[in-house]
Amino acid sequence: MEAVLLHGDDEGVTPLKRELFVAELKKVSYIAAPMVVVTVSQILPRVVSMIMVGHLGELALSGVAVATSLANVTGLSPLFGLASALETLCGQAFGAQQYEKLGLYINASIVCLLLVCLPLSLLWIFMEKLLIFIGQDPSISHEAGQYAIWLIPALFGYAILQSLIRYLQTQSLVFPMVWSSIAALVFHVPVCWALVFKANLGTAGAALAIGLCYWFNVILLLLYVNYSSTCKRTRAPFDKNILNGMREFSRFAVPSVVMVCLEWWSCEILVLLSGLLPNPQLETSVLSICLLISSLHYFIPYSVGAAASTRVSNELGAGCPERARASVYAAGFLSIAEAIVACTFLLSLGNIVGYAFSNEKEVVEYLRDIIPFVCLLLAMDCIQAVLSGVARGCGWQHLGAYVNLGAYYLVGLPAAATLGFAFHWRGKGLWLGLNMGSVVQSMLLSLVTCSTNWRKQASMARQRIFEGTIAPDHEKLLA
Repeated sequence: MEAVLLHGDDEGVTPLKRELFVAELKKVSYIAAPMVVVTVSQILPRVVSMIMVGHLGELALSGVAVATSLANVTGLSPLFGLASALETLCGQAFGAQQYEKLGLYINASIVCLLLVCLPLSLLWIFMEKLLIFIGQDPSISHEAGQYAIWLIPALFGYAILQSLIRYLQTQSLVFPMVWSSIAALVFHVPVCWALVFKANLGTAGAALAIGLCYWFNVILLLLYVNYSSTCKRTRAPFDKNILNGMREFSRFAVPSVVMVCLEWWSCEILVLLSGLLPNPQLETSVLSICLLISSLHYFIPYSVGAAASTRVSNELGAGCPERARASVYAAGFLSIAEAIVACTFLLSLGNIVGYAFSNEKEVVEYLRDIIPFVCLLLAMDCIQAVLSGVARGCGWQHLGAYVNLGAYYLVGLPAAATLGFAFHWRGKGLWLGLNMGSVVQSMLLSLVTCSTNWRKQASMARQRIFEGTIAPDHEKLLA
């Protein structure tokens, strides 16, 4: 069947066969559903620590909230973006059956990410001074600085964990990650409680518990990788070849981190802008709730996008462009179906959803008015998350970085500032501006994906894997 699918016109745009679409729909679903559990399980330790710190007092909670936000921007998001390069390299190598290269790439990723952790750690050590320099309250800055220092071990564990996740994800080995993530979360809850309350370590104990949780997860996955027969053919020793692997990894990692961080940081900037509006307490509270709702929902389309990345990269590496194209359609179908369900559900609860976060009538009514705009962002997230996954699977990180730069920093944030301040639409204007950026991002990624020559992509992927060459730039992506 594969041989038949490779035939077609020069642009590789033959009609999609129904049986191929159904087969890919099953494969994408098999990866996406467990990835939701993995993603949520890795976020919850930070949430659990925040909840426990909340019982220590308002000052402790404020300090940890500020430190968590800054840690996300300066540490976790860059590491997350850097590790995304493995979705291209490992995914295509696995599809091409060049199994030894997966071991080379993950070794290179771990070394590169740990090296990046060194300057990030230095930044976290001086977080207190940085916060005071930018005008934050000294007492809150002190709490945040202490929390950030104790969070440094988590930074190194997170770096290795993200590399291992991409390594297993690209081989569709998702269930080991499910069990290890759940086990780590179960481990985290009592450990965090003991360190915070029994050992009287306070916020330091909450940060240390997150690090122990990540390292516990890393140990479980390393044991699986080293002793499981399923990973035997993809393991590789640390040797001199790792330098070549690091060079190749860096060529995808740099645009990957730019692509991820540009989108991630735009939301943080939006919250900062809300603090400059009249009645900043109301505006910041409502926008924070909106971002929380969209963030909780984003786990689902992100997981579908991760599945799309895996299937697309595997099939391009295997030289099966039609299967790669079918994976895109399958992931898009799943994501759009989920968007319809999520938006319908949220709109039906628009009048009461605010009471889940606040008893203030003003907050509830403001949130009710902005819920339709939240639904628009959820719908756009479902599109862009999948297409961003496709971009990672194909190796379009350079193009994705340009798209995110244009969508959010040339359209979204300027529109948000204009509508929020110049037109006096306040928080609604800020949120609508973010929506405009997301719409532009989704449209541009859709245009690129629909114009893609999948045969050319498969040829480039196999050339990269077998000849060790990389296309000089992204100018040939649509050729």
